[in-house]
Amino acid sequence: MIRDLLVASRPLSWINTAFPFAAAYLLTAREVDLALIVGTVFFLIPYNLAMYGVNDVFDYASDLANPRKGGVEGALLAPAAHRVVLVAAAVSCLPFAVALVLLGGPMSWAVLAVSLFAVVAYSAPPFRFKEVPFLDSLTSSVHFASPAVYGIVLAGDAPDRGALLVLAAFLLWGVASHAFGAVQDVVPDREGGIASIATVLGAARTVRFALAAWIAAALLVLAAGGTAAWAAPLALPYLATAAPYARVSDADSACANRGWRRFLWINYAVGFAVTMLLIVFALQTA
Repeated sequence: MIRDLLVASRPLSWINTAFPFAAAYLLTAREVDLALIVGTVFFLIPYNLAMYGVNDVFDYASDLANPRKGGVEGALLAPAAHRVVLVAAAVSCLPFAVALVLLGGPMSWAVLAVSLFAVVAYSAPPFRFKEVPFLDSLTSSVHFASPAVYGIVLAGDAPDRGALLVLAAFLLWGVASHAFGAVQDVVPDREGGIASIATVLGAARTVRFALAAWIAAALLVLAAGGTAAWAAPLALPYLATAAPYARVSDADSACANRGWRRFLWINYAVGFAVTMLLIVFALQTA
């Protein structure tokens, strides 16, 4: 059962939610305090267990027909484990949510509520936003962008123009990433009766949509200026990874999984580069 919970939480992706929160909070508050520690641990493990665990439970029927499920790209949990995963997700999140509410104010409560709602509504009925084309990509992106917004407001600040542009770019990056990830599942999703941005647009047009969103994200960080503008070239690895699939047919869409696997590792390299830029920014504004 411990293995099931670990696999369901997607350890490979833990950093994708913890880092945005921690970076945003630390750059805003300029100190390591209880809120930073509690929030980082929350967005590292419990948040991911809730996000991916709920998804694995309610996607079980369709995941059975998906050959890439059952590993780092998604757990294939036996029905007997479903209740345990849902209870573990709720129990692990609750004390952190209570602590963060006590440590924050009304604005942070609202952002945290949106973030947690998106985690549940993406996969669980009656919402199932993952089956609402375009809203699926937007909601998925909120999973990763909202921790950064939360970090800023929990630290007691409001995003300025530059921060808003960077956050909007991050949101677009998430939309593009989800859309590209959905391409590889066009066939099993259609066979399972699941709608997605990719089943509606088709594989090739979805890849082009993702490419356009990544380009728009790069333009937004350029518009933010300063140190943020140096992040614009970081869109290039994503564009290079997805571009070869811009004409992929729906029947051959599963081959996009090769690009998706590269995408997962590109995130680590890009994350390192973003960390260096954040250090430079912190030194400049110290």
